[in-house]
Amino acid sequence: MPIRLENVGIAVRDLEATIAFFTDLGLTVVGRDTVSGEWTDTAVGLDGNNANIAMLQTPDGHGRLELFEYLHPEAIETEPTRPNEIGMHRVAFSVDDMDEALEIAARHGCRPLRGVATYEDVYRLTYLRGPSGILVMLAEDLRKG
Repeated sequence: MPIRLENVGIAVRDLEATIAFFTDLGLTVVGRDTVSGEWTDTAVGLDGNNANIAMLQTPDGHGRLELFEYLHPEAIETEPTRPNEIGMHRVAFSVDDMDEALEIAARHGCRPLRGVATYEDVYRLTYLRGPSGILVMLAEDLRKG
């Protein structure tokens, strides 16, 4: 059976701020909607499910993020995920220019958790805390060009 990744879904506190962060990094909004009704209750497993959603796509057309801002039931605040916790870990993006990507992230109040590391002269890597506490990994391939 062939299988492919459709998207990664992330519940967020502020949909507009999260869209601004990811579109500034280069993703494009390909759709927005407000969803509710029996079909969403069934699909998601929450009674009275009502959410504003946005689908974002990477420039290469292969990666998608589906962002959810829950209206009902009320969103539950949790502690941000730590890199070593079991469960949904992070979303990772390849970037052409790490410094430029970090400047964009900083405009949204997002900075590396510790710094930028170099892995075997192959990648520059960092984890940062994005909107709603989302862990975002950025990777710059140093072998390009």
